[in-house]
Amino acid sequence: MSGFATMPPDGRTRSRVGIALGSGSARGWAHIGVLQALRRAGVEPGVVCGTSIGALIGGAYALGDLDALGGWVRSLTRRDVVRLLDVRLTGGGLIQGERLMRFFRGRSYDSPIEALPKVFSAVATDLGTGREVWLGRGPLLDAVRASFALPGLFAPVRRDGRWLVDGGLVNPVPISVCRALGAEVVIAVNLNGDLVGRRTRRADGAGNPRMPHDPGADAIEEGLLAQLAAQFTGSLRAGTAALIGPSDAPGVPTLGLFDVLSGSLNIMQDRITRSRMAGDPPDLMISPRLGHLGLMEFDRADEAIAAGIQAVEQSMPAIRECCIG
Repeated sequence: MSGFATMPPDGRTRSRVGIALGSGSARGWAHIGVLQALRRAGVEPGVVCGTSIGALIGGAYALGDLDALGGWVRSLTRRDVVRLLDVRLTGGGLIQGERLMRFFRGRSYDSPIEALPKVFSAVATDLGTGREVWLGRGPLLDAVRASFALPGLFAPVRRDGRWLVDGGLVNPVPISVCRALGAEVVIAVNLNGDLVGRRTRRADGAGNPRMPHDPGADAIEEGLLAQLAAQFTGSLRAGTAALIGPSDAPGVPTLGLFDVLSGSLNIMQDRITRSRMAGDPPDLMISPRLGHLGLMEFDRADEAIAAGIQAVEQSMPAIRECCIG
């Protein structure tokens, strides 16, 4: 691994409890509820590691901005989400992420990771070698941005001479990073445990299994396509329809961009997570029930946060045994 030594920097002591916050796009708002509920229970992890959206929430927690972030995400509407996503036809991804980064820079997220009161590391993937990269030094926001650079959606990040993309490709729930940074007890938060197969079981009018209709993702997809269309001459929708054929043919399920993307990511991350946990299981697993939330439904933070709180409450006997006292 690279980007962080196995000992906490600057003489900071090892913490008994570490938390590994997993990837999951919009479902990641559940991490806010998990961390808030743990805090109320008297559990304050001193080692915080995150992948993708888990890196963003973990960074906010390590910075001391978790509650303020929670208030902001609860206020997001679908229109707000679309406005934050700056679409470009070049740069290795549909979304450059600069609008989002400007927002967080205004909240001190560009603070050095070494100066944070908690030990923190984000996980990214080296696009050239496929290796896992631990980002535990330098500006917090740069590390977070690299960790959630979802291939094809967010543009990759250039850092230290290499292109970095989403850490969920190699380590969706970074338990190993927590242990390497000194955590004696690791709580893992897995956002994808109930997703594979569940969201594809809704039947069409004939009773046949089909992909789900995801209104939130549809709305955001429409906004992104509208931005793309503004950069083309002619209609992007018409061109796409001509390429892939009509989507409303009788008996044929409708597949949108985010249906395919989210379904593929769910399968990939579920399989990788199972494999990694088989070799390095956490001391405690928290798995919010989030199968009803779509990949890009960032405007449904209230539901996600509530699911995180509920998952902690249901796990309280195990939390008391391993983390309290």
